[in-house]
This record gives sequence, structure tokens and C-alpha cells, in this order.
Amino acid sequence: MSFSGLQCDLGTIALLSNAKTRSICGENRTGAKSGGARDLPPTGPDGKPTGASRDLGQGWKVHPCDRIEPGETFVMADIEGPGCIQHIWMTPTGDNRSSILRIYYDGSENPAVECPVGDFFASAFVAPGAYVPLRSLAVCVNTGSAYNCYWPMPFRKRIRITFENRHPADAKTLFYQIDYALNDVPEDAAYFHAQFRRSNPVEGAVHTLLDGVRGKGHYVGTYLAWQVNSNGWWGEGEMKFYLDGDTDPALSGGRVVAGSTGFPTICGTGTEDYFCGSYNFEDRAARRYAEFTSPYTGLAHVQRPDGLYAANTRFSLYRWHIPDPIRFESDLKVTIQTLGWRSAGRFHPLRDDVSSVAFWYQTAPAAPFPPLPSVDELEIV
Repeated sequence: MSFSGLQCDLGTIALLSNAKTRSICGENRTGAKSGGARDLPPTGPDGKPTGASRDLGQGWKVHPCDRIEPGETFVMADIEGPGCIQHIWMTPTGDNRSSILRIYYDGSENPAVECPVGDFFASAFVAPGAYVPLRSLAVCVNTGSAYNCYWPMPFRKRIRITFENRHPADAKTLFYQIDYALNDVPEDAAYFHAQFRRSNPVEGAVHTLLDGVRGKGHYVGTYLAWQVNSNGWWGEGEMKFYLDGDTDPALSGGRVVAGSTGFPTICGTGTEDYFCGSYNFEDRAARRYAEFTSPYTGLAHVQRPDGLYAANTRFSLYRWHIPDPIRFESDLKVTIQTLGWRSAGRFHPLRDDVSSVAFWYQTAPAAPFPPLPSVDELEIV
């Protein structure tokens, strides 16, 4: 039997394998076989059962969620491998920028995923209690702000997934479920990574999504949370991928361009073009931005000014390189320009507020990430 059962789709769903299916949630916090629904209802000072399941007892809905206090890091899963995470569902309370998701592989002290929860699920600008639907292959946001991730996450020895509440005052309630399979991981399976960055404001009209990546792998996704700080169209900037030694200086009139990192192998033609839209994402008949979601790309959310306190326009965009991963052999850097227009048909370098998540796979867990911004530096205001 050659099929591992770790990464499944319609093309493999009929194939048998020796993989063992497991799942972790509040009702089975280790994922152990026969480990679910074992909690007993809590008891009060008089020794009698309390809580919603007090009349029903063990085997009913006793521990469906967890409370995470300010400053606490909660271990959602700590799994011995080999295996692969196949699906993550969660619905935390509170603001998502102060909720940090981290994933560690094979005993590493450095996270391979470190990201605010809202940005990881392509939903940075969704306010607490609000719902903005998103339909894609890798990430779905369903009714009630239910966050779902389908990125496969192979691990060989161990995987640890944590949720940090960085809010200074508010506790958070977390419902979650992590579905995975245990089996030998193919030798050519790489590790999933996701890194968050923010430029507030962007300096030199270039936001860096990712750099310092060393090893072999492939880039699989981009999420941008973009606040525009000026009038007019903001998306003339190009997405650039510097692969495997792209270090030649970019020249303009015989001089090095300020902020340039050299000539990229892959260079787009504009922000809306990279996200597979066109002509400003505009519904011209209605003279407004037109949101869309699709399996691989989307402008999922436009937050519009309300004429009072919500003064900025904000855009939430994703592109998943699932059928078209960007492969690199030794190193990778990814940037996007922030360009608008000024008088006389000239480009205007913008100082917008841009946050990003870069998603990629590589052969070994990555080097340490840049420090995550502080709570105040993460906050969307």
C-alpha cells in the first residue's frame, strides 16, 4: 500500500492507506484513541455536579472550549509524529490581532508559523463579533466567524500548536478542532510556514513580505491587509519574487534605485493584477470596489469609511499559489511596491499601512523570524 493518506483530494479519496485518523479539541485534548468525551462535569463546594452537563454526566458536552487569560499561551496540540495536520477549525472571541497562532516542528524552539489569528485566516479587518464570508480552497470563513484552514502540515517527529492571548486585559474563549492523520511522511514532503509582517507606514514605497529564507521549497500564498492613507487608486505597485541569487542591482539612469534589492525573476504588473483582478477591482457601473472570493484569489473584504470615525478605506486580499507554486532552490525574498498616481501622469510612492502573511513550504524549519510587533504595534486603529 503506497498511498500515505496524509494529503487527500478528490483524486486520492478512493485510495486505501494505513494512516490513522485523529482529532484534538476541548473534548479530547490529546487526540488519543478512545480519548474523547471523558471529562466529568465540574463539582461545586457541596461536591455536587455543576455546569450545563450536570444532569447528563460523562460522555456529554462537558469541556467544549477553553478560557485563555491575558498573557497566557495555551497549547492547542502537542502531537508525536510522523503525521500531517489536515484541517484546523477555530472560533476565538475578542480581537484577532492580539491572538497569536504559532506552530513548531520536530522540537524546534523557533516557530515555523507565527501570525495573528485574523491575518492567518485572511480576515484582518473583521471586527469582534462580525462576520465576513470567505470561500477558498486553503481557507474558509463560515457563518459566525468560523475560521477554517486546509493547508497540509506534515511533521516527522512532533508538532506543537499554541494560541497566545496578548491582550492586556481581556480573557478569550477558544473553541477549536485540529484534524490530523498519523503515518510515515514522504521524504519529499516539505514543512509548512507562515510569517506575518507589518509596515506602518511603508517606507520607500516597498513592503517586504519575506526575506532571509534559505533552503529548497516553494511559495504558496499571499495575504495582504492594506489601509490606504491617501485618495486615489493605490494599487499600481508590482509584486516581486527574488529567487536563488537574484542580487544584481536594479538600475535607473545609471544609478541604483532607492530601496531596490535587485532584478527579480518574477515581476508582476500591478497589485490588482497579482490578485487576479483588473482595472482597480472596480465595478464601473456602480463606481465602487467589488469584493469577490474564488478558490485561489479574492478581494474578500473592503472596509469603507462611514463618514465619521471610520475614516480609512481598507482592503483584505488573498492569492493562493496552489496550481502555480513559486519554486526556489536556495533562497527567496518577496516584496510589493505601494504606488498611486499624482499629477501629470506620474507615479506617487505611498506611505500606506500594509500587513502581510507569506505562506510557503521548505525542506527544513526556517531560521528565526524577525520579532513579532508589540501589541500596540499590531493593533488596527
